[in-house]
Amino acid sequence: MYIVQIASECAPVIKAGGLGDVIYGLSRELELRGHCVELILPMYDCMRYDHIWGLHDAYRNLEVPWHGSSIFCDVFCGWVHGRLCFFIQPKSSDNFFNRGHYYGALDDHMRFAFFSKAAMEFLLRSNKRPDIVHCHDWQTGLVPVLLYEIYRFHGMDHQRVCYTIHNFKHQGIAGANILHATGLNNDSYYFSYDRLQDNFNPNAINFMKGGIVYSNYVNTVSPHHAWEARFSDISCGLGHTLELNQQKFGGILNGLDYEVWNPEIDPLLASNFGPKTFGDKAKNKQALRERLMLEADDNKPMVCFIGRLDGQKGVHLVHHSIYYALDQESQFVLLGSATEPNLSKWFWHEKQHLNDNPNVHLELGFDEELAHLIYGAADIIVVPSNYEPCGLTQMIGLRYGAIPVVRGVGGLVNTVFDRDYDQNHPPEKRNGFVFYQPDQYALETALGRAIALYKDDPVAFKTLALQGMAYDYSWNKPGLQYVEAYEYIRA
Repeated sequence: MYIVQIASECAPVIKAGGLGDVIYGLSRELELRGHCVELILPMYDCMRYDHIWGLHDAYRNLEVPWHGSSIFCDVFCGWVHGRLCFFIQPKSSDNFFNRGHYYGALDDHMRFAFFSKAAMEFLLRSNKRPDIVHCHDWQTGLVPVLLYEIYRFHGMDHQRVCYTIHNFKHQGIAGANILHATGLNNDSYYFSYDRLQDNFNPNAINFMKGGIVYSNYVNTVSPHHAWEARFSDISCGLGHTLELNQQKFGGILNGLDYEVWNPEIDPLLASNFGPKTFGDKAKNKQALRERLMLEADDNKPMVCFIGRLDGQKGVHLVHHSIYYALDQESQFVLLGSATEPNLSKWFWHEKQHLNDNPNVHLELGFDEELAHLIYGAADIIVVPSNYEPCGLTQMIGLRYGAIPVVRGVGGLVNTVFDRDYDQNHPPEKRNGFVFYQPDQYALETALGRAIALYKDDPVAFKTLALQGMAYDYSWNKPGLQYVEAYEYIRA
């Protein structure tokens, strides 16, 4: 099949979160399965140009109809670690992608509406006719709308759309000016509950809802999160729309790029290790302790958190886990950046307060090299999310022999199985500890069991870590599921 992915990110050239990793990993897996894959991305001024090989002109002066007039774009082509990518660069005083950041501008809705329009215009004018157009999250929610309301009448009537929702929290709520800009000019038609009208604001359109309604197949990034989206408030108001489109909605678990996340060959570790050389994992703990000036005491397990410090990630439980781990005579290492000023101020205060404690280190920011070393060193990885569509942290932790302690939500339910209480897996298939309520006591019941196992039964702790390493959360199975979805909607 010929597949075009349209997205706002692709790691490592454009990465603001897990979306970029998914775009790259899925594209690579599809190519390994023999499919032709191309990516269309915005050409941000701040992206990592050093990860692009052979960047050159692909289409000069692409004329994109916009606001009753036109904006011209240049489209550049290059390879990102083997993936063929097209980058759209508008030549406009709006400077849609010359902002010094990927997201967060006041006109984000207009920026990504233009990107969606330009991507479709590029496919049309360059005579690219993919079997599947795969678009992601609210930023490209208008792609299937534009395809089925405009471009199918211009020779693109055989293309089918797969739409993947990575996070329901951000949906792209905008006004009628988006319709006028993109050429979807019939307000009364689109401001309809069964089309683009937001479910709770009759005067707004919803990009993500448009993606759901107009796509041939819609999925979120884990089976359990798909269930949550339909039967809880986690869909942030789109539950009824998903109910109306349930026949084409499902969940496919994200994969993990095992070329990047592999402790046996990871160049960022102090010492490589695998299931047969598990003892060498301790050398990474020693290296991390030396780097962060932590006390060398192997009687204390190393508990770690890696991720954003925000409401989604259960920041109040992250904070509590630091002090609980210290109270249980453990060490704690945190690597993460806060998404809000008040949270940043809170954790900077904690960092200063704990600065002289030899058993804790808070690294506020993000450092890819340090992240790998922390995974390699960690005995226990904490993921106390309020909601988690899929989650990569627990998968990476399992891969690196760090036992995950997770809250039972979203993709965490599909990947971590409680050592003591899981009834769906035999003891030899369990791989971590799970708690369900979003409170401190629930966290302590799981984290406490993990710490106690480390101290009281090191052999059983190692066995559990090895059982986690045995799981295959690569792109192999998800890649097959996506191919099956593509073949289904083509038929």
